[in-house]
Amino acid sequence: MIQAVIVEDEELIAEELQLKIKQAAADIRVIKVLPSLKTAKKWFFENPLPDLIFMDIQLSDGVSFELFNTYKIDCPVIFTTAYDEYAIRAFKVNGVDYLLKPIDDEELSKAINKCRSIIESKQTFPADIKQLMLKLSQPQSPALYKEKFIVNFRNQWFAVNTKDIACIMKENLHYILTFSGDKHIIDFASMEEIEELLDPRFFYRANRQFIIHIDAIHSVTPKENQKLTLTLKPPFNKLQIDMSREKAPEFKKWMDR
Repeated sequence: MIQAVIVEDEELIAEELQLKIKQAAADIRVIKVLPSLKTAKKWFFENPLPDLIFMDIQLSDGVSFELFNTYKIDCPVIFTTAYDEYAIRAFKVNGVDYLLKPIDDEELSKAINKCRSIIESKQTFPADIKQLMLKLSQPQSPALYKEKFIVNFRNQWFAVNTKDIACIMKENLHYILTFSGDKHIIDFASMEEIEELLDPRFFYRANRQFIIHIDAIHSVTPKENQKLTLTLKPPFNKLQIDMSREKAPEFKKWMDR
């Protein structure tokens, strides 16, 4: 039996992760859920290292990487995060994996299988974690993100600054809506492709149809079943954007900076 620990400060996400782990791997037993950095530090001090750790990066009282500065963690770790996914992609090495929230069942199974192989072969945690921590502690270069989008208007091309975009919307085509009220078609294959070009400090993927700028949000209304409805500022205040309960906790973190 593989003993696992979850480091996650959102109770709902922790509960759903436990359920997904149970469904994905009958040989994994979650022995503890640690809801804060402070709690995690105390637990790791008082208990032996588990076989596997599921670890959120951004906790309410700090960044979980502090645990690696305090304790020798040489078991596999699966990071669960809604942030810094671009940096983490470069570090899918033995002993390190990541799951982007909301967690996909298939990706979870792949990560668990990878870690199970490491545990069974008794490999040690790689030194790459130090490079990963350094990478994520550095500010993202603005060059990583798109600064302008080219749009076609009346058979002419012109550039729209990314900072002027209130939201990006998918209907039959992809559109950018600017703070000034303009609406333009942009030529991209998918919302995922667009999302990767945008700075996650300012833009958030609310659902399959909308990516929103933080300054475009007028209000957030909690609904039943812990879902959210976002209302944008004028001139798009008639747009109401629904968000699932799975995304709600991470969205709250993103807003509360």
